[in-house]
Amino acid sequence: MINNDKKIKPGILYFLKKFAIFVLSVIILSVIVFWISRLTPTDPLQSYYGERTEKMTVEQKAAAREKLGLNDPIPVQYVRWIEEAVRGDFGISYKYKQPVLAVIQGRAGNTIILGGIGFLLTFAGALAVGMLCARHKGSIFDRIMCKAGTFSSCIPEFWLALVLILLFCVTWKILPSSGAYTIGKESSPADRIRHLILPMLVIVLGHLWYYAYMIRNMLIDEEKKDYVLLCRSKGLKRNQIMTRHCLRNILPEYISMMAVSVPHILGGTYIVEMVFSYPGLGTLSYESARYADYNMLMVMCLLTGIIVIFSNMLGQIISEQIDPRVHI
Repeated sequence: MINNDKKIKPGILYFLKKFAIFVLSVIILSVIVFWISRLTPTDPLQSYYGERTEKMTVEQKAAAREKLGLNDPIPVQYVRWIEEAVRGDFGISYKYKQPVLAVIQGRAGNTIILGGIGFLLTFAGALAVGMLCARHKGSIFDRIMCKAGTFSSCIPEFWLALVLILLFCVTWKILPSSGAYTIGKESSPADRIRHLILPMLVIVLGHLWYYAYMIRNMLIDEEKKDYVLLCRSKGLKRNQIMTRHCLRNILPEYISMMAVSVPHILGGTYIVEMVFSYPGLGTLSYESARYADYNMLMVMCLLTGIIVIFSNMLGQIISEQIDPRVHI
């Protein structure tokens, strides 16, 4: 029993350390975001009161700032925000005049659908393309894919989105250019799919080749190992070796790569949402920064930061399990 306890303790300490680093990172992020947002020249009263701000007297503006707690020193404002956040109260959105979590809840589903499906399609396609290129290494197909993929990965996502809008929405008029659905057709799956096609296409094309090229190179390197020669000597065909052995051996690295790539694809999703005016967390983040919606900005930055930090830590944990030499 004593030996078993000694084996368990390092695992517990390992995850406690990771959890402590995660919490500390989130706290540091919250302090930085809170401090910087308060130093911006944008007036939050304009976001809260709109055009009425221009008609307000100096006394009325001072009273409004006092009501919103903006006259207190920044450290006092931060401590008050933390105390309320711990109780689950993240404040009211200055722009939407609704609880912050209620606004986010109405937008999160759209981003999860767009980013989640885009993420799955990107890595499913990357795995398929990477395997095909590795299987036909040096062929015309492989050379064409490498050159075309390199070219496509260099195209900025916002520019590609604008080109697709010009072709499919303006010139051919076969797909919608913005929004998540047509007004009055919120419950129509077909209409929502039509609105997803172009944003999804931009996300997949913007990331697919980068990961496909990495998978291709991993498979090619795997084929150079000694066990592959042993498999060939036993009469196994190349396709069997690649799918049964090489692919299985790179799966841990593939999963680690998927975890680390979440911030990359999430950032691309946010950009695509803004170009297509897609009502998701990306457009909400932009609006919160533009209109100095402090409460919304804090939650959006923390939510995005938590996803990024967690994904990177997950990728690091997987990498450490694969190769203990990278353990920190």
